[in-house]
Amino acid sequence: MRKIIAFMHISLDGFVAGPNGEMDWITVDEEIFDYVGQRISQGDTALYGRVTYQMMESYWPTAADQPKASKHDREHSEWYKKVHKVVLSRTMPATGLTNTTIIPDNLSASINAIKQQPGADILVFGSPTATHSLIQQNLIDGFWLFVNPIVLGQGIPLFINIKDQIKLKLLNVHPFTSGVTELNYLVNPW
Repeated sequence: MRKIIAFMHISLDGFVAGPNGEMDWITVDEEIFDYVGQRISQGDTALYGRVTYQMMESYWPTAADQPKASKHDREHSEWYKKVHKVVLSRTMPATGLTNTTIIPDNLSASINAIKQQPGADILVFGSPTATHSLIQQNLIDGFWLFVNPIVLGQGIPLFINIKDQIKLKLLNVHPFTSGVTELNYLVNPW
């Protein structure tokens, strides 16, 4: 069965965005881009909330076509165009979309049906609201947390309204020269 892996940048105090969704505190560089590119190339499905999907859709399909496109922009643009996208949204119309499935309701049944299909891991990018919904329904199988060396003090937390403990097994730790550390966890491994 396929796994759902949440791929998130997080502050040391557990926030995935500032109070108004700010992400200007996230550290990214070529070392992180190369590492992430290798990791996500194994995935064939990306899962987003509506806001993150619309942000991605406004940039990535044509990012590689820009005259000054970076190596990361070219590589991620190509990956984004071929990967199947799943969007959790009650308001987004499901028409006119390329290689995209909209899940408006019945989250657990819809996600479990996708997990039963053949393919690689399903990667959740950012999308705090969607991630909260997936966590609350025990649909996340792993976390790739990129812990940024900053304490925000306030913002949008990764974990909210958790009813039961979530047991995690640390699979990998990868430090970057920028001070970011990736923590790779498996959920409920026992």
